[in-house]
Amino acid sequence: MSEARFRRLLPAGDPGAVTTAEALAAELDLHALAPPDRPAVVLNMIASLDGRITIDGRAGPLANRADHEMFHALRGAADAVLVGAGTVRAEGYGAMEQVAVVVSRSLDLSPDLGLLRASGNRVIVITGPEGELPPCAAQVEYLRSSGPRLDLEDALRRLRAEHSIGAVVCEGGAHLNAALLPSRLVDEIHLVISSVLVGGETPLTMLEGPLLEPPITGTLRWLLEADGLLFTRYALA
Repeated sequence: MSEARFRRLLPAGDPGAVTTAEALAAELDLHALAPPDRPAVVLNMIASLDGRITIDGRAGPLANRADHEMFHALRGAADAVLVGAGTVRAEGYGAMEQVAVVVSRSLDLSPDLGLLRASGNRVIVITGPEGELPPCAAQVEYLRSSGPRLDLEDALRRLRAEHSIGAVVCEGGAHLNAALLPSRLVDEIHLVISSVLVGGETPLTMLEGPLLEPPITGTLRWLLEADGLLFTRYALA
């Protein structure tokens, strides 16, 4: 099967020009986004036309082949994937080349999850001062906060200083996003707009938590189209 073709809508260029997810990811140079003391953090999400980020608890039904290709290409441009424990429980995950950084206060993660079942995976768990996961096939390390509150800013600094991680792709979920953004720990947002409407009461959106005060404004870096989906990239001040 041939690769998905992405049309670049913004910035304006040759309207007939198309490119691939791999070529687009090579343009990003995520490590150059990193501040001096922590990795670059790029938030990668997909949402329905009405703003919902899951169907029946999973993001996969919102996606298509083009999104899958961009998803993996963006991962390939980073050193690590940052994700909340709830997203790991919902999606399962599996083998990955990048370091998996999981945020979990409760350590409620089954060793049967694909992420922990893959023996080649390296998993760093950001958690509190005590507790460990059950034995699993993956290689597991811990970044511990001194108290029950997880200090994500300190954890990111330690990922860079202690593990030489210079660029991170964050894949949510909504609670983790809402913890990172008010602290200005996200450098770019890559939001894919799916072509489906979902509906439902109290739909889960990209952020779950209090209002951002003040709101955060993004600057559009690119707008792409592939197979009916829109791919946006916003830089955050």
